[in-house]
Order: sequence, then C-alpha cells, then structure tokens
Amino acid sequence: MAAEVRSPRARYREQNRAEIKAAALQQLAEGGVQAVALTRIAKDMGLSGPALYRYFAGRDDLLGELIRDAYDEVAQVTEQVGGAAPAGDARAALHALADAYRGWAVAQPHRYLLIQGTPLPGYAAPPDTLLRARAALGPFLTVFAAGTPTEPLRPVVAEMTAWVREDENIAEWVAHHTGLPSRDKAAGVALAGTVLAWSQLHGTVSLEVSGQYAGMGHRAPTLLTAQIDTLADSFGL
Repeated sequence: MAAEVRSPRARYREQNRAEIKAAALQQLAEGGVQAVALTRIAKDMGLSGPALYRYFAGRDDLLGELIRDAYDEVAQVTEQVGGAAPAGDARAALHALADAYRGWAVAQPHRYLLIQGTPLPGYAAPPDTLLRARAALGPFLTVFAAGTPTEPLRPVVAEMTAWVREDENIAEWVAHHTGLPSRDKAAGVALAGTVLAWSQLHGTVSLEVSGQYAGMGHRAPTLLTAQIDTLADSFGL
C-alpha cells in the first residue's frame, strides 16, 4: 500500500499538536497534572487562546491524548520485552517484563503518575484508554498461561476464571495474547497471574516514583525482584 500523502496543512496541524503536547508534558514534569494550562501553552507558543482550541477541545482533551500516548508507549515497551524473552523460561520473562515496566516509570515519573497516580478531580479518562492499559499488560498473560497456581491462589483463580468466561472483552483480550479460549482453565490462570502481577507492580512502582521509599533502608529494585520471585513460585514458574 502506498504511503499516505499528507497536505501541507495536515503536516502543519500535526506539528502544532506535537508541540502543544510537548509543552504540556513539560508542565506536567514541572508541577504535576494541576500545572497543565492551555492558556500558558498558547502564550509560550505565540498563539491566541482560541487558536489553541483548534487543536484540542480543552484541557481534558489534551490530557486524554497524553494518557493515550503514555499507555501506548508502555505497551510498546512490554511487547518488545515480551517478544525478546527467552523461550521456555517464564520466570526470566516475568522479571524482564517487570523490570521494563518499572524502568519506563522511573525514567518518566510524571507520565507514569499521569496514568497510574491520583485521578484528577472531575476528570474522566477516554474509554479507549482501558484497551490501551490492557495492551500494556498483555505480555504478562502469555507468561502466566503456563503457570500452575498453588492452593492458596485457588480463590483468586476461580474469580478470574469466572470473569474471563462471563466478559467477552476480557476473553478476547486473553485469547489475543495466549490463544486460549475462555473455557480453558489456563485462561483463568493467565488472568489471575496478570492481575496479581499488575497489583504488585503498581504498588511498588507507584511508591517508588512518588518518593515514598526514601530513607526506608532498602532499594525498590531489590524489593520488586523478591516480589516477582514469590509470585513466580506461587504459579510454578
């Protein structure tokens, strides 16, 4: 298929949108989500307020784009790591995915906190961000699909098995990454492991990037490694 030819106007619009998003990310890094202000962006770019609204309907629209971009980048990182993981070594793959997830968050804490931090009052993220969030966690499903959960995990696996069988969207997501139909017991195992992994990652990484571990006498990577090993043991990986 031939590459799409964009008009000069379309290229100009795309360039301006990219500059606006870059300015918003700078504000986000400097002062958090509350610091993102379209009026200041417009002033810094030499645009009028009304002119800026030709590119984004408002701050929520701009934040939605930043959230989409962040999730898409995390998904790209985890997919690349998952695809390069050593075949047959699920534990090593799990560690690689966890390290990649944490690495992205630590390198860009302002973007991580935008998608995983305290929600902005009155703001609702676009519905399609849920699909993007799932894409970022998809490679974890592949890892846990081959797991054999221990007895204490049975209640969680039972709940996740019911979920994947009752929710077509979840079933499609699991099947896309594992090839498993919703009726296969391994589908519930894969979902259980992924949800537990995300819970541990979210907790540990969020505390680290927000500075909560400062002065506590341990390093976050060491803690995360121990948590992932424990989880891997629980699934026989």
